[in-house]
Amino acid sequence: MTSDETRIIRAGHLSGPLARTVGPPIQKGSTVLLPNAAALYDDSHLTYGRNGLAAQEALREALAMTEDAVGVSLYPSGLAALSGTLLAVLKAGDDILVTDTVYKPTRRFCDRVLRRYGVGVRYYDPALPPTELLALAGEATRLILMESPGSLTLEMQDVAAIAGLARTRGILTAIDNTWAAGFLFRPLDHGVDFSIQSLTKYVCGHSDVFMGSAAAREPERVRQLADGVLHLGWAVPGEDAYQMLRGLRTLPTRLARHGESGLKVAAWLREQPEVTAILHPGLPGCPGHELWKRDFKGAPGLFSFALKPGSRGAAEAFLDTLTLFGLGFSWGGFESLALACEPQLKDRAHRKDYGGTLMRLHIGLEDPDDLIADLRAGLDAYSALTR
Repeated sequence: MTSDETRIIRAGHLSGPLARTVGPPIQKGSTVLLPNAAALYDDSHLTYGRNGLAAQEALREALAMTEDAVGVSLYPSGLAALSGTLLAVLKAGDDILVTDTVYKPTRRFCDRVLRRYGVGVRYYDPALPPTELLALAGEATRLILMESPGSLTLEMQDVAAIAGLARTRGILTAIDNTWAAGFLFRPLDHGVDFSIQSLTKYVCGHSDVFMGSAAAREPERVRQLADGVLHLGWAVPGEDAYQMLRGLRTLPTRLARHGESGLKVAAWLREQPEVTAILHPGLPGCPGHELWKRDFKGAPGLFSFALKPGSRGAAEAFLDTLTLFGLGFSWGGFESLALACEPQLKDRAHRKDYGGTLMRLHIGLEDPDDLIADLRAGLDAYSALTR
């Protein structure tokens, strides 16, 4: 008879199969028990929990289906997905072309980390035609990083044309596809090598879990992503993967509501005397609409607009008057958000005049008529200080 100490250690191991539920089991464990000695060093077996267990694998499979990918890697945040993809394929001496409208933390990583490790970084104007963009590429250019629509200012690029021209030159392409949530636009179908997104945003949908993903179709690119995750030791918890998978199930339904409400609010704003421009590619007449119409099957709730020229105090009064819009930097959740864009635009190499103070809105799942009334109050406060 074994001792109580040994029996306690060995007790509680389930002997039968797990009950089947609609969601995957959340497995918590660093140690993975192998069936025999030969399997210990057999790479065809999962040997360590950091690589992800049932919930993580289920999420990867679902995201691969959504993005029409062969493989997906998971990261602990959207920024980690972007930086992880770049680290997986770049080396010292390489050069990277980055859209000037890229997500600000990605710019910070490029400037403060990639350059420190000997990777050249150049920012290009997203308005460049694809042929002119590729003319900037040199012998050392390894990758073009796109974001379409661009962060904050929502410029559209001809992604398919850029990817096609880059491929003829042996240059890789990657895109931050967070605005489309990997669902409204499938970059891999348009020839892009890596589709990256912050799952923190629309896939999560509730502003309470961090995660990112990178998807690829070609086996070599899938391996590069997986090796990058392995070598850098990134991991995501099973609980978080489960919540992401749960959010993914309702993503089409939520995006439809976000998109419909966003277009209604954007169309209303365009008619207001305090507004000089609407930056929403899904709205007819806005910059980039024809490209959006060609490539996308919908729009989310994120867009920007410009107020007529006014003081900083007036802009702050507009934001501070809002009661249904939270003031915050993230987006993609059920709640509506607003922020001023100007402080984030100062580092851009190709700055443009949008006719006034630029604001970004995320239209959540509230009644759009209530949001319109809230914005009207904010515009009244702005007008009171700009007469």
